[in-house]
Amino acid sequence: MLHQKTGHIGKVIGYGHEILNGVYTTTLKVLVDYAETSGKRGVVEEDLHSAWVKWIKS
Repeated sequence: MLHQKTGHIGKVIGYGHEILNGVYTTTLKVLVDYAETSGKRGVVEEDLHSAWVKWIKS
């Protein structure tokens, strides 16, 4: 998965939820394989499902 704002790339390892305006919203927990800006690998990043897009290595 590719995070649209941070550019981090990784694999989905779990799901979660966040309450926004009283509504449960699905989040993805992604194990970061590549983080261009920070160089950190192996960290888990969680954000709304809509923040991530499928990424296909070319």
